[in-house]
This record gives sequence, C-alpha cells and structure tokens, in this order.
Amino acid sequence: MRKANVDTDQSTKQCNVHPMDVQMALFHCSDSFLRQSMITKLSQCQYALPLLVPDPVTKDIECPLWTFRPLRKSWKVLTDKDSGAVTIKNMAICQAETPMVSFFRLGSVSSSKSQVINYLINDRHSTFFHRDSPGATKSRCLIDGMAEIAWYFPAGKVNDVFSDCVAFCNLHGDALSHEKQRGILIDKASVNVVLLPNLHGGDDKIETIVNDHFRKKPLICLLADNDYAAKQIQRGLYTMGLKDRSQSDVAKELKGIIRSMLSSEYTPFQLEHMGKVCGIKTDEDDPACQEGKSAAVKIQKLLEGKEFSQIKDTFLPCHGKLWHEWCQTHKELYHLRGESIEKDKSQKQKRLKEIRREQLEKPSSELVQMFIENLQSLKDDISHELEAKKDDISHELEAKKRELEEISKTLQSATIGVEHLLREIGQIYEANSGKLSQYPKLAAELMIAGQPMELMDGDAAHVPLTWITSVLDEVINTLGDKRVFVLTVLGIQSSGKSTMLNAMFGLQFAVSAGRCTRGAFMQLVEVSEEIQKDFKFDYVLVVDTEGLRAPELAVQDTRHHDNALTTFVIGLAHMTLINISGENQAEMEDVLHIAVQAFMRMKKVKLSPSCLFVHQNVPAIDSSQKNKVGKRNLEEKLDKMTKLAAEEEEFDAKFFSDVIAFDVNKDVNYFAQLWEGSPPMAPPNPGYSESIQELKDMILTKASQSNGMSLSEFSKTIKDLWDALLSENFVFSFKNTVEISLYRKLESEYSKWTWALRHEMLTIEHQLHSRIENGRLDKINTSDLHKKMSKTWGKVEKTVEKYFDEDKDKDVLVRWKNEFEKKIKLFHDEQVSGAKQKLEEIIQQKKARTKTDDMKIACDNQHLQKSKELARKLKCKQASGLI
Repeated sequence: MRKANVDTDQSTKQCNVHPMDVQMALFHCSDSFLRQSMITKLSQCQYALPLLVPDPVTKDIECPLWTFRPLRKSWKVLTDKDSGAVTIKNMAICQAETPMVSFFRLGSVSSSKSQVINYLINDRHSTFFHRDSPGATKSRCLIDGMAEIAWYFPAGKVNDVFSDCVAFCNLHGDALSHEKQRGILIDKASVNVVLLPNLHGGDDKIETIVNDHFRKKPLICLLADNDYAAKQIQRGLYTMGLKDRSQSDVAKELKGIIRSMLSSEYTPFQLEHMGKVCGIKTDEDDPACQEGKSAAVKIQKLLEGKEFSQIKDTFLPCHGKLWHEWCQTHKELYHLRGESIEKDKSQKQKRLKEIRREQLEKPSSELVQMFIENLQSLKDDISHELEAKKDDISHELEAKKRELEEISKTLQSATIGVEHLLREIGQIYEANSGKLSQYPKLAAELMIAGQPMELMDGDAAHVPLTWITSVLDEVINTLGDKRVFVLTVLGIQSSGKSTMLNAMFGLQFAVSAGRCTRGAFMQLVEVSEEIQKDFKFDYVLVVDTEGLRAPELAVQDTRHHDNALTTFVIGLAHMTLINISGENQAEMEDVLHIAVQAFMRMKKVKLSPSCLFVHQNVPAIDSSQKNKVGKRNLEEKLDKMTKLAAEEEEFDAKFFSDVIAFDVNKDVNYFAQLWEGSPPMAPPNPGYSESIQELKDMILTKASQSNGMSLSEFSKTIKDLWDALLSENFVFSFKNTVEISLYRKLESEYSKWTWALRHEMLTIEHQLHSRIENGRLDKINTSDLHKKMSKTWGKVEKTVEKYFDEDKDKDVLVRWKNEFEKKIKLFHDEQVSGAKQKLEEIIQQKKARTKTDDMKIACDNQHLQKSKELARKLKCKQASGLI
C-alpha cells in the first residue's frame, strides 16, 4: 500500500510503460490465433515482427513460426534496366529465401541502431521502434533479448535500394548479455552489422567477441566514438564512424557496402528453417498445432501429383458443371416463352431432378470427408512468378487476351479454399433433399465462430436457397432467433471494399489485387455487451461482395452478373456502403441505375434499403467547397436516373431518396488514401484509420435508430428477394436505365418495321392472288415476290440507318444495330419463305383445280355428245316409225 505521507507531487507522477513492452505483454497473453492476427496487422503496417522471443518466466527462446504462416508478400525484381523487364515474385514469406542482415549492439553507445536500420529500409517510416519514437522510455522489461525481423521489398525500379528482397534483423539490448540469440542470428545472417564504441582500445571482451564470433561472416562495424567515413580493413570487414555524422550520410554509405557484400555469394535465410534451429522452440511444437499440421499434411499428400486445374472436378464434383447447369436450368424456368410453355417447364423440371440424381451418384471424395472430420482450412502455398516486359505487342493483343483468359480459367480451377469445400458440402446436402442435417450444423458452427459463409455462389451467380436456409436455421437453433443489422458493401474490383470492412470490424475477408472475393459472403459480428444497450439488435451481419466490372469476364456476362448481385445485396441490407475509388462514381452510377429500376419493378417485395457513399483515395486537403460541389453533382445524377426509371416503370418517384434512403449532406464520405507512398514498402496512412473510425461511428449512429431484423426474417428476405430477382431477369442485361429506355424505343421501331414488311407482304400476296384468280398463271413467278420484298427491305434499311444517325446516343444504339437488323432480316426472310411456300401451294391448288375443271368439262362434253347422239338416234327411229 502507498504510505499516507507520500509527497503529493510524487503521488501524481505517472508510471510510463514502454510501448514495445505493452505490445509484447499482449503477445505473451494471447493465444495462437490472436498472435497471428497481431503479426498480420503489424506486417500490413510495415512494422518489424518478433522473431526470437524470450519467455519472461522460463527464459526459453521461442520463434512464433506459425504466426508467420498467413503472411504473403509480393515484390518486383528489375531484370533488365534497358528494357525495364521485371520479375514479379509472390510467395509466403516463410518460404522466401533471402539474404539476412543482422544488427547488434555491444556495450553502451549513444547512437541508435534501430534508426540506422530504418534509414536502410524506408527513410520515411520507422519500421523498428527506436529511442526517439513517441512514448519511448529508458526502462523496459520485456523487449531486451528479443529479436525483430523486417523485410525490404523492391518495386522493380532503377532507384530501388536493393535489387531483391532482403531481411533485416535487430537484436534488442546488449548482445553481450544474450549469447543464445546472438549466436543464432550470427549463424543465419549473410552480413552482420555491429554497433560498438570503438573497435580497438576499448573493452577487451567486446574485441574478443568481435574477432571470435562475428568474423565468421562478412562484418560491418559501426563505431559510435569515431567520425571517419567507411573504409575496408580487409576482405569482408568494414568500419564506419558515426560521431557527428548525419543519418542520411551513414545510411547512404552503409547501403553501398551491404549491396557490395550481397553481390557475392551469401548464406540464404529462410524463416521456415527456424524450426530446425537447436536451442529454440516454435509455436508449431504445440500439440494442437501438430494435430492441425498433421491433417494438413494428409490433405497435401492427397493432392500430390494431381493437375491443379483438375482438382475441383476430381474432389469437388457436385458444385462444378452439374451445379452450374442446375442453376442455368432453374433460372430458365422463370422465363419460359412460346406456345409450349407447359411442355418446356416439365422438361426443365425433369432435368433438374436428373442433375440432383447425378450429384447423388457421385461419391463424397476423400478430401470432403477429411474436411468434415477435421474442419481444417486448406491453404495452398503455391507460389508463382510472372514475367512482365514493356514491349510493344499491340499486334498480338487479341491473341494475348485469349491466352490470359485461358490462364485465368486455369488459375480459377486451381484455386481451392474453405468456401469451395463448404460449397461442395452444400450441394451434397441439397442433392440429398436436406437429409444430411449434420452438414448445415457444421457450417453454422463455423459461421458462429466467425468464418465468412458464402451467400451467393460467385461462379454460378446463384443463391443455394435450401443450403443457406438450413444453415441459418441451425444458427437460430444454437443462438436463438437473434436480431441482426445487415450491412453490405459494393464497389468496383480492387477498390478496397474488403480492406475497409476488415479494418472497421476486425474481420478476415480475403484481400488482394484482382478478383479475390467471388459472389457474396456473410459474417456475424457480435455487438459487445457494453454498447448493446444502445442498440435493438444483437449482431451486425456484414456482407462482403466481389468487385464489380471484373475485366476477366465478358462484358455481357459481367454486366448481368453485377447488376443482379448489386440489387440482391442492396435489397438484403439495412445499409449498403457504396465504395468508390477516387471521385469518379460513373461505374457505380450504372449499377445503381439498374438497382433502382429493379426495386421499382419488384413492388411485391417490401424493401427499405439505405446507402452511404465512400470515396476512397481522395486527398485530405481538398476543400469542403469542392466536396459540396461533388455532392451536389452526385445528387443531381441520382435524381435524374430515378426520374427516368420511374417513367419507364410508371412508378411514383421523383428523387433517388424516394427509392433508397439517402441524404447527400450526411451520407457521402471522403477517405484519405490507404497507403503513404507506393507499395510494396509504403506504410498505411494514419488518416485512413481516422476515416474508418468516423465512418464506423456514422454507421453505428444510424444503426442505433434501426430495429434490425431477426435471423428468421433475414432468411425469408433472402428467399423472397432471390425469387423476385429471378423473375425480373430482363432489367439486368443493361448497363443502365438510359439503355433500357433506348432499347424499348428500338423495340417500338422494330414493331413498326416488321409491320411495314408484313403489310407489304399482304399487299403482294393480294396482288398475286388476283392474278391467280384471273387465270394469269403463265405470268406468275415466285421470284417476283423476292424482288418486291427486297424493294421493301431497302426502304426499311434506310429507316434503320436514319434512326441510328439521328439519335444522340449513337454509342449505345450501335451495339444493338446489328442485332435488330438481323432480327428484321430474319423476319423478312421468314415472311418471304412462308409467302413463297403459301403461293406455291395456292398455285398448285389452282392448277389442280383447273385440271379437275378441264376434266369435268371434257367429261360433260362427252356426256353431251353421247346425249346428242342418243337424241339423234331416237329422232331417226321416230321418223322411221320405229317408235
């Protein structure tokens, strides 16, 4: 207890704790998963990571190897300065073979080696915490003896500090006191850098250690008490003074020396090999980790020797071609046309049952069985390198494009993760008509534990209703019918949607350049007890979606897919974040056009969505006046498209806010850019985190006014909305409402054109009929019909050309010009062909009728002749008195 007579000033003094001690205290108190999350976040923020960690109680040295497993890095190596050719490397950091430069301090010195390393890696960002960092204190408890590691990743440019990836390791504290860590790092390093007072005339112990231990590898001695420039003492040994010298000068000389040393043969360092170092233990030695690793090894052995592109077809057959065909056939059921609707419906329903039967006939693969038994995530550590060259290949563009499409398909076939295994289980469950109740139970347990659950299959663009409903039912059975606030996010591919959600809620949605998320995934985020009193729901259900306008998809495919996905997730949510990269919202306006028009059409589905616009990568210094102008322009565009859609659908709406709840003054946000500088070495921008927090506060403020919905209501909404979307398929084929309006104008013109052709056809038929009836068969020739119709077709062609030339939206209409011309030409040909056939039949009938009449006349003449002959004979007999 504190003494009563303690001086007041003394009692008010705060006990300052070193920030790194706080970090390591949390690290020591965390389980493996939280440690892994910490390491991932530190890496994303370009901070050094703990490599050798002394246990504060037992003093054992641990390497947290398993925590490094998720880290995957990309960098570029400049292979030809003249052509600018680069090699892109992308791999798990545990498997990267790199040189390592280790830094040590011997004795007490005034200079900071951490600052020296920071200047080597990134002079704009403190990768390693140092004595001049904010919050630094002289006293520290947990970081002495800890070794941290960080990597330099080149960007493939001429001014890169190092030509390839280099690891830098920093041993905290006096290396004289940490013999075990010192020995490990010296052994693993390619170059050792030692910071000490002086090389000669100082401490004999320091000189002995330098000569006996550090001279085993190339060595650079940084002398705190000397001020001379770098010089080579002998091969593999350099000295450099630090006294009264600027950090930038020291760093410049040191970079040159290290580059020179690494240009020759060096000892490669691989993080994965730390598990084999004698005298240290890793977190992978834990029994639970060993059990998981054993299961992963079994799966790897199962996949060994298999062609990557065939893995899904071999091990996950139910959600491949069969599932895609089922989805397509099921969608077609909602859009039957023609005279034999009932027959077509029966055939398609029969085919759906046949597909389910075929799925049932495929036995569950060993991979699926292992997944169900172990519920372990399968992670593929395949690394790849791509060669990119800045050559002029315009003449090969189309061929390369086709080649890239094939590569994309192959890579997609080779990509396998937890979502694919769960998708396969879902199809097995649906094919068994919901009999395997343990499957949705397993999926529900994963979802409750925080695993993102696939809501819409991105490959098939379909919602497996039976499976999703059953999973949600099991979640309700476990948690109760909890209330949820549904939050979704939409944006163009690689606009930072998943990154934003992960930063905001601490989630684990996949992030990378390109198309990482496919379809839509939902994840439960529990509202903490301390703030639950302010809300009327228990969970926030976050829905992440794939990036819209994916370049690897065909234009028509991606348009229909994106429009349906947009409408679906906006309709599901209480609030949708419309994520825009920069200030250009043109692409997102198009999908919002379609969503608004679809909502107007789906009058029977009672929806009340709202949205927030988030403009990312907007400079923070932009004036508020400029943002006001941008908001006003956005509002005008949204209102204009709403009016156009309302006219099309005969809906009572004048403003965008009449359809989707939106206030331009409150619901448009401008975000600072995520990175400060250019990746791969750029650290996150603190302003981005501030923007995230502001947006989160705004969302929670609005959410506090919502009652949310129960999980059972959410499940019903999914079904009702998806059924409505299947019925409203027409809308999703268009870019925006303007296109729909123009298309309908063309359809109206099409009706006029086809009627003109039909009218002309009837006129020609009437004329030909008259000629036939008047007996002028000798002058009838069916080729006349084609000539007359061709003349009419020429008139229609001129009308088509005139219509397209006069219309202002030629860029949109031209896409359909050929389509409508083909339709009209087909109609024309059908009319001509039908007319020819009909007239041929009439002519043949007329000829047959004429022949019959001639025969009848001949027959009548014959009868008449016989009658006359008989009358003559009778008359003769009368005259002769015979009668």
